[in-house]
Amino acid sequence: MDATSPRERLYAVFADAELDVEEKIDRALDVGAAHLGLPIGFVTRVEDDTQRIVHAIGGHDRVQPGETCPLRESYCRHTLESDGLLAVQEAAVSPIDQRAIDAFGLGAYIGTKVVVDGEVYGTVCFASRERRDAAFSESEELFLELLATLVGNALERRAYERDLRERTERLEREKRRFEGIAETSFDVLFRVGLDARFTYVSAAVERILGYRPEALTGEYFTEFMTEESAEDAVAAHERLLAGESVENLELDFRARDGDIVVIAVNATPIADGGTITGIQGVGRDVTARKERQRELRVKNRAMDEADIGISIADPNEPDTPLVYVNDGFERITGYDTAEVLGRNCRFLQGERTDDASVERLGNAIDAEESAVVELVNYRRDGTPFWNRLRVNPVYDERGDLSHYLGFQDDVTERKRTERLIALLNRVLRHNLRNDMTLFLAWGSGLRHGDVDDPREIGERIERAARELSALGEHARELEQYARRDRDPQRIDPRALCEAVRETHRERFPNGDIEVRVAAERDICAGAELREALAELVANGLKHDPSDDPQVSVSVFDAGDWVELVVSDEGPGIDSVEAEVVATGEETALMHGSGLGLWLVNWIVTRYGGSFQIAADDGGGTTATVRLPAIGAGEAVADAERGPTVLFF
Repeated sequence: MDATSPRERLYAVFADAELDVEEKIDRALDVGAAHLGLPIGFVTRVEDDTQRIVHAIGGHDRVQPGETCPLRESYCRHTLESDGLLAVQEAAVSPIDQRAIDAFGLGAYIGTKVVVDGEVYGTVCFASRERRDAAFSESEELFLELLATLVGNALERRAYERDLRERTERLEREKRRFEGIAETSFDVLFRVGLDARFTYVSAAVERILGYRPEALTGEYFTEFMTEESAEDAVAAHERLLAGESVENLELDFRARDGDIVVIAVNATPIADGGTITGIQGVGRDVTARKERQRELRVKNRAMDEADIGISIADPNEPDTPLVYVNDGFERITGYDTAEVLGRNCRFLQGERTDDASVERLGNAIDAEESAVVELVNYRRDGTPFWNRLRVNPVYDERGDLSHYLGFQDDVTERKRTERLIALLNRVLRHNLRNDMTLFLAWGSGLRHGDVDDPREIGERIERAARELSALGEHARELEQYARRDRDPQRIDPRALCEAVRETHRERFPNGDIEVRVAAERDICAGAELREALAELVANGLKHDPSDDPQVSVSVFDAGDWVELVVSDEGPGIDSVEAEVVATGEETALMHGSGLGLWLVNWIVTRYGGSFQIAADDGGGTTATVRLPAIGAGEAVADAERGPTVLFF
């Protein structure tokens, strides 16, 4: 092949770096036209059944750049339908459609497909108006195929270079946009290389950490973090290089002044052609938010751990349901949070709840006012307690009512003490008034000599004085117990009964105290339970008229309770006394002649228990004390129960 061959000239045209693609194709068409002896040369683009001329030489008025026609009226239609190239020596006797011949008037034609990126782009063709004297040679056909290949390659390269240029320009625009945003952003924008060094840091870093951006560029990001956060950051860097994204990763950075700044980082890999070349992301200073969260956690913990109950209700929902209760609420009421959320707080009310207090509370809520009431509520197990309830409205930033804040304070101990003191005063005044009336009558009789047996009157005075003194002593004991702090503890029922029996051995030498302990668990109560049991045993021995009084003490398990049953064979307790204990009430018309049973009732109910006493049908009295049981491995705090309402 000599240096001036058509093929060589084609290669030279397409290798010329000074020429653009359009110039190369035009010159290639000139080379082809001269070699093939066909003056008309053109390149087409075929899309949507339409042929468009993109390059042309030869002066044919229908074969000019920009000219279009339906594909069915073109010579190229048959070129595209053929397996290889199409060479026509004389169009009139060829497969060329007559409509194409009429439209273009070409006598000889040779064309082949141009392929770009594996898809048919169009055709490259040569033609003349006259028929060709000789058929196209194999060398001429190979020349055309070479030309089509070179045109296709040039178009591919141009498309690639255009895409690359557009991509580069787009990336450059994105870079400028990114940097423009970065320099004005409130957050820190950054890039990190594969080696974990900063390649870019925005100006916001100086405001947040005190470093100028250039102080971080080129440095390992771990140099500016705490040791613990550096480990987290390295692990995140490895995930990013594996193609994952990182969201809301909170890292502790050391600021230039030594302070710790918490930055929440979101980052993604930077990929180029499927290869990760770096990491980009944004960091937001969340130090203030973390501090607010910490303060909120402290406040929430303080609310949860408060001794009093705290609740929040939503008045904007039907029936003003509870939306929050703290641990104190659970401890006081016995209800779990899940059981009460979504319910109105009235589920704590019951039979002895004062309607007037409920109405006063409801009126305050309707008026969006604060209120404080003391009323009887009921725990989950049904036991009543005195609740000092404070309710305050809470308003949002617009001044609209958003919630009600409630505080529940178990004041059962205080109310019990107040009512006990009032009871003691009534009983003492009542008995003292009655006894003083008798003393005056007996004294007047003795002074005027109106009595038959002064000795008998003296005995009466002594007996009444002793009873009054004993009443005062019981009153003093009751007041002492009322003012003493509760101290629930584990009590062995067998040791308790033996201690009581030993106490009464000298006082009642002929007395028989039978003890039967069938309980497997201990009792959860205070040490004063010994005084209560001793009082019941002493009553049984004292009121038994026989010379050998007998009392039995039986202890057994009863579900969650331990029951102590004290029975005697005496005349039986007075019905008035039994009614006072059973109802927990004392009035001016019905009162206990002695306060021993009140002492028992006070001690037992103080630890969440119950006390009942009644005369047996066949004679004698049975007193039943029920107190919380505590298992072998159970803690006192888990077994203890709050005091119950003694007086209403």
